[in-house]
Amino acid sequence: MTIAEALGQGSKRLSFFSSTPRLDAEVLLAHLLQTGRASLLAHATDRLSEPQAVDFELLVERRTQGEPVAYLTGHKEFYGLDLYITPDVLVPRPETESVVDACLAASLDGESSQLADIGTGSGAIVVAVTKNRPLLRAYGVEISPQALEVARKNCELHGVSDRITLYLGHLLQPLPGKVDVIAANLPYVSPGEASPEVATWEPKVAVFGGGEDGTALIQEFLAAAPDYLLPGGTVVMETAYSQGALVSSLAREAFPNAAVEVRKDLAGLNRIVVIKS
Repeated sequence: MTIAEALGQGSKRLSFFSSTPRLDAEVLLAHLLQTGRASLLAHATDRLSEPQAVDFELLVERRTQGEPVAYLTGHKEFYGLDLYITPDVLVPRPETESVVDACLAASLDGESSQLADIGTGSGAIVVAVTKNRPLLRAYGVEISPQALEVARKNCELHGVSDRITLYLGHLLQPLPGKVDVIAANLPYVSPGEASPEVATWEPKVAVFGGGEDGTALIQEFLAAAPDYLLPGGTVVMETAYSQGALVSSLAREAFPNAAVEVRKDLAGLNRIVVIKS
């Protein structure tokens, strides 16, 4: 079986289970062959060994069961970075790059600039922001010990361990003091709203936000956030597309003198709440 034939068969098989069957097939085969997707296309007529063909079929089969590609490969690209991913963390979404953009737009260029990423998970946000601000000192807080180890590895992989301090704990409580920017991509899904793939495969502690509408953690976070934000600081949050109005209202209650804005994410949905105190 050639690479082209394998990709064709894999794509066809995945077309019933994935919205991006060709991409999934290419990523899985590239991972298996330890090469890039461009190399696959350049060597389309190369033949797979029998073990390689079998292993590829097994990966495709696991994908048809809903297992995320990032868990199958152990990698996910986010903001131009190759992140290490395990089933202990939520798979970073492209839309969350809008949170990074909003953080970078805040004043984080000074030598004393500090950012806190609450619910850091894989460390995607805090690593991406820190990589793009060489003077920044940052904190990542995570309630899951297993997820915190994934974040620690990503800090090491991308050379920012010396500027990021990771804490195990609940929301803002572990922070040593006030910071300039707080990023928070907290669990916000309400019971029954998660897709079957997310509900089955991704860690529930990173998905479901509690309460009838999924905003229990967000409400707790916003109530405490003013005590951890420096004057003139910024809070950047990701919410569900249906929660923008509610979360912005909660934000105005917590920060009555702040400017609160709901921005569109990369998919054009109103999901990024920015609070400028």
